[in-house]
Amino acid sequence: MGRIIAVCTSEKKGTRKKNLGTGTMIENFGLAGDAHGGEWHRQISLLAIESIQKMQEKGLNVVPGDFAENLTTEAIDLLALPVGTKLRIGEKGLGEVTQIGKVCHNKCAVYYQAGDCIMPKEGIFIKVLEGGSVQVGDEIEVLSQMIKVGVITASDKGFRGEREDLSGPALKELVRDIQGEVVEYVILPDDQKILADRMRSWSDELELDLILTTGGTGFSQRDITPEATLAVADRLVPGIAEVMRAQSLKVTPMSMLSRAVAVLRKRTLIINLPGSPKAVRECWAAIAPALPHGIQILKGEASDCAGDRPEREQTE
Repeated sequence: MGRIIAVCTSEKKGTRKKNLGTGTMIENFGLAGDAHGGEWHRQISLLAIESIQKMQEKGLNVVPGDFAENLTTEAIDLLALPVGTKLRIGEKGLGEVTQIGKVCHNKCAVYYQAGDCIMPKEGIFIKVLEGGSVQVGDEIEVLSQMIKVGVITASDKGFRGEREDLSGPALKELVRDIQGEVVEYVILPDDQKILADRMRSWSDELELDLILTTGGTGFSQRDITPEATLAVADRLVPGIAEVMRAQSLKVTPMSMLSRAVAVLRKRTLIINLPGSPKAVRECWAAIAPALPHGIQILKGEASDCAGDRPEREQTE
């Protein structure tokens, strides 16, 4: 938990900002009246007062806003926040860290006016997810980092617009239970190469934490979601699919016909779920409690599960 020391804006880019003491965060824009606002990823800049104090100790006559930062903070280690971290700013404002530092190809007016500039090395940038008023003294709370999720609905009819997809939207709601945020959602045909290529792209390029597929896990000749998933797998996670089938067996014996799989690709967990909203909810309820910890381990943010088990189980 940190707090805000200054709220600064400027009418032009590349100049010092003036501390107004208060402002309004606008969703997907930035601070009202600030030249850096807009539909891009560096909507609001943050710099710690501790960084400014280091420059003051070097003899520079600088104050909050002189390095063109929007929000000057205190008692929060900005550089320790990974990209994707959510910040609650004031009572209603919500921002997401999008960039740590920046590259300055040319020295702007800030550099010459202040005598140096520390924003490239010690400043961070956020985009505004939820707007709200912000003022000096407001708290900044670091929220748990959201799990980045991609949802793929595999359906020939859905892809052609002949059937409404209900399972994909259901998953978009369900992932909130694990602090998940669906950043990618698509309906694709039952084509192994198309499905596999999308999973690779979301894992390798977008670095999603979790990819959930719905549909295409049965016996039909066009049901090839498991094959597409296995084609991109580095390692298998059989326990997840086993638990889903066991849970579904309590409802219908037909669940034993599911060929769903769960796999790991690099730092992404990929799970096949059924094609109906009802079955999706049943399976999700069974696996959701374990997913956040598993994803933390995958990302290197937690140790394995042995420490949570009774001593007798650990030695067996």
